[in-house]
Amino acid sequence: MTSKGDCGNHQHRRRMFIRRLFGAIVTFLLIVLIVILIVWAILRPSKPKFILQDATVYAFNVSSPNSLTSNFQVTIVSRDPDDRVGIYYDKLDIYATYRNQQITLRTSIPPSYQGHRDTDVWSPFIYGNAVPVSPYNSAALSQDQAAGVVMLIIKIDGRVRFKVGTFISARYRLHAQCPAYIQFGGSRTNGVIVGENAIKYQLERRCHVSL
Repeated sequence: MTSKGDCGNHQHRRRMFIRRLFGAIVTFLLIVLIVILIVWAILRPSKPKFILQDATVYAFNVSSPNSLTSNFQVTIVSRDPDDRVGIYYDKLDIYATYRNQQITLRTSIPPSYQGHRDTDVWSPFIYGNAVPVSPYNSAALSQDQAAGVVMLIIKIDGRVRFKVGTFISARYRLHAQCPAYIQFGGSRTNGVIVGENAIKYQLERRCHVSL
């Protein structure tokens, strides 16, 4: 027959085991968290830097008060500022917006890998034919047309991964916004004629990049 003292000792030992097990688990989790924080602090990837270098305008016409037709080629310079981390550009789409409204189709940039401190240059065409402009943008568009200049935002959306040694991270969503001032009609004050109906504008605009 088991005495009450033996039962009490058994329960005490069980409580001590549970406490030690709980303490070991908490200690292990703290060590893992500290290691993760240290690795993140050392290898934290830097955002790629994008610059909208220039835009060549082949067509940019207001076909009606609420409709735009555009066709231009833009040059985007991308640089990896990190000397330890490479970047996989798995998917990148570029397009133009006017006052938060998309006015061109999305053009895909081929997937690529960018090494440490490397620089890539992309020159995609983006276009939209007779794209309706929202009614609330109609007045602003008429004013821009009268002034001879319109501000567009060239946007880049995509997914990237970072490579450190043999380790490759999960995918991150990338968003970039590049301001571009494009002139209407026949004004060629700030552009260079590169063809019968094409004008090239040197922009050199730094893009805002977020991950």
